[in-house]
Amino acid sequence: MPSRFKAVLFDHDGALVESEAVHHAIWNQVLQPYGVQIPVELFMADFSGVPAITNGHDIKKRYALAPDAAELADTKNGMTAEYLATHAFPLMPGVRESLARLQAAGLRKGVVTGARMFAIAATLRSHALAPEFEIVISADEVVHSKPAPECYLLALEKMGLQAHEAVAFEDTEHGVASAIAAGLACVAIPTAMSAVQDFSAATVVVPDMASAVDWVLRQG
Repeated sequence: MPSRFKAVLFDHDGALVESEAVHHAIWNQVLQPYGVQIPVELFMADFSGVPAITNGHDIKKRYALAPDAAELADTKNGMTAEYLATHAFPLMPGVRESLARLQAAGLRKGVVTGARMFAIAATLRSHALAPEFEIVISADEVVHSKPAPECYLLALEKMGLQAHEAVAFEDTEHGVASAIAAGLACVAIPTAMSAVQDFSAATVVVPDMASAVDWVLRQG
């Protein structure tokens, strides 16, 4: 029996690629001149899966720093772009196999993320994944990024889908909140960097992407 879903919408950081540890390291590089470092436990709880500008506001308030949030976020994005010029975030386990299974089942695929387009472009280029995805919605396309629902609503509009026809794969509490607010089902796939977050709003919580695809294909 075919799945009741027509499309799967993937988050980027932590869902398609294993990047959160690098983001943590880059943020600490940004903050080093100010004598501030974000402990990994705090990053996992409050910063993982959150757009850079939102993290910038939190960091400025939390540590009473002089630069404004936009300056902090711009520095972080610049350092990330430098990193991606010579490195690629590795794919999360099971991504290629999962994309192949979804393709074989006739499901459409997109990327919906709070990351900037330059980061997603680097992933698609480095891993030759561009043909896999019908659309890419990044933080550059919306006014209010995750946890607001705007990015998912834009994806539905561009794909000509109703909310009940799509399911999101997310690895963070903020991502789950965004998908659920847009009316989508959401499969949460916590990672080591996000496992401490609250996933109670998710439709289902699974241990890995293969299990997420299993769940989608069972939904007749």
